[in-house]
Amino acid sequence: MTTLRQFEYLVTVVDTGSFTRAAELLHVTQPALSHQVRALEKAVGGPLLERLPRAVRPTPMGRAVLPHARAALADAERLRAAALSAAGLAGGELELATVYSVSLGLLPPVLRAWRAAHPEVRIRLREFAHTEDLRAAMTAGQADVAVGPLPTGWEGPIRELGTEEFVLVLPSDGPAGSEGPQGLEGPDRSAGPDGAPVPLATLAGCDWVHYAPGNGLADVLDAACAEAGFRPGVAVRTEQTAAAPLLAAAGLGPALVPANIVPPGFDGRVRRPEPPVRRPLVAYTRTRPDALTTAFVELLSRRVRLLPDIAAGAAAGGAVAGAAGGARGGAAGGPAGSADVPTDGFS
Repeated sequence: MTTLRQFEYLVTVVDTGSFTRAAELLHVTQPALSHQVRALEKAVGGPLLERLPRAVRPTPMGRAVLPHARAALADAERLRAAALSAAGLAGGELELATVYSVSLGLLPPVLRAWRAAHPEVRIRLREFAHTEDLRAAMTAGQADVAVGPLPTGWEGPIRELGTEEFVLVLPSDGPAGSEGPQGLEGPDRSAGPDGAPVPLATLAGCDWVHYAPGNGLADVLDAACAEAGFRPGVAVRTEQTAAAPLLAAAGLGPALVPANIVPPGFDGRVRRPEPPVRRPLVAYTRTRPDALTTAFVELLSRRVRLLPDIAAGAAAGGAVAGAAGGARGGAAGGPAGSADVPTDGFS
């Protein structure tokens, strides 16, 4: 018979890569730890760990068991937190998963508002480079709720947040003209000749500030350029989403970035691409969310800003104003595309 303690031992050994380090973290002796792992291996019918000279790695059976062990531990922790909260003993902990660009541009003001409203609730944030990594982590039970692009084939509850818009970042002497730094016009103003959208096809000959292959934004850029009829050249690839607009402004090449990550005081030119590049963002869970998760998703849907107002700067040098204003996701941010998005479980 397997136990949660055995699952905890297995997960800790895999995460640390060492029986010695795992025993230290779990405050047990190494023989006791080894005994419980062997008992778990006997219960499941095969070896779960391969003991190498300097490390420990999961066997194929171990890799199959590991996601279920993590999910069982996560469910047990949620049960404990719910019981403590109902008894008035603790505020509990919310485990949140997202992709890098969302944690950079969208979540900070939401988490600030959540902290002000619920200071007793701890937030554990997990960040992933790609949408599929985020989806896999949620499937494995590594978080209570995920915030990111719409996952394909997700069967659990989904809350639609709105549409994220992408912008082009160009250096002041870039290919879109030489008239100086420009800003992204607000949704209710005429773009005019200085703020007109830039056809992506006109940038076909450029070398781009691209993303590392494991970063999901690399797929967004490649797909947008393919729709415009070309494959982007690469001047540099970055793993850090926040670095892309800075590298573009420094003159390495154009970059395609979520509008909400452009920092205040930015000194590059920011333009809308033509055709527009957008993606729907959602919050999703595996099962019907508990009261704590539902409260967070409700606040998220009210406070998230998907389309900030990046206006042309009036100061000398044409600095671009900050991204604090703008439309809220779902309201002025527009609908999340034409995908059939289930929303059951959050009402």
